[in-house]
Amino acid sequence: MTDDLTVFVERFLTERRRLGFQLTSCAYSLRSFAEHVRASGHRGPLTVEVMARWAREDSSRSDQPRAWAQRLRQLRSFARWLRQFEPSTEVPDDSTFGRRQSRGTPHIYSEYQVGQLLAAARHLDASRGLRGVVYETLFGLIASTGLRVSEALALLVGDVDLRHGVLTIRRTKFGKSRAVPLHPSTTRALIQYRAKRDQAGASSGADEPFFIGTRVDQFGKPLAAHQVRCAFAVIRRNLGWVNRGSHHAPRIHDLRHTFVVRRILLWQQEQVDVDQAMLSLSTYVGHARVTDTYWYMQAVPEILAQAARQFESCMSEVQHA
Repeated sequence: MTDDLTVFVERFLTERRRLGFQLTSCAYSLRSFAEHVRASGHRGPLTVEVMARWAREDSSRSDQPRAWAQRLRQLRSFARWLRQFEPSTEVPDDSTFGRRQSRGTPHIYSEYQVGQLLAAARHLDASRGLRGVVYETLFGLIASTGLRVSEALALLVGDVDLRHGVLTIRRTKFGKSRAVPLHPSTTRALIQYRAKRDQAGASSGADEPFFIGTRVDQFGKPLAAHQVRCAFAVIRRNLGWVNRGSHHAPRIHDLRHTFVVRRILLWQQEQVDVDQAMLSLSTYVGHARVTDTYWYMQAVPEILAQAARQFESCMSEVQHA
């Protein structure tokens, strides 16, 4: 069976993609796992022990069980699928690396920090070329819409309707598409970026990437995620931010968390019925379940504190009625 593992991996990926799954990260992990099994010389059914050994040997050499568990999770659907052909295949669960840990608390950026980020991104290119404009616009878009970084990088020119101020997010994390209305200030920033992008000589065809690489050998091609992470890491290190989350450091994804938190806090301050509004927010940011959006109510101290103040105010009114 081990000799056929690569064949099974490709068959699984083909079947899942026909169902609408993109599986970019999953495909990389499964192929890496198949190569690990081949190189190790393992024979016989796939066991949790074999999978756990692969999960520990990630390229970053992390010593964190949380990271191992996240990596191992990439194999679970494949292992379930493989059991129809190899009934002895074991399926890993969340207890493999100890008790499942709760979702990490995000770093919530202040408005000042977001301003710092955009200013630093703007000056990434000392020659005042397009690179700084690309990163400033990308980070600003994520901060103002709560997009996933993968969604922003996947945008095509035709997905960005600057006349009506709407983005079309296609085939996202859960295989769904959605329309994302923009604030006028965000639309203006995208118009300015688009003008500079086109003036630099990038193709303006509807199927061309909106955010592009700027190096000579990458100009006009889709901006790669690893390039964005590297640029962000440089900015974060230079700014010396103090981490307020439970992850290793403030992340790009925390801009998305910040967007959701700021919106909920604003609703609370405006005395909007958050329960009534939460579904629209969940749809806007592309959560698969509204419970994923409600998670912020218990994960972020600012939201809990505001809710507690509102509760105390209501109780005071009841007691004096």
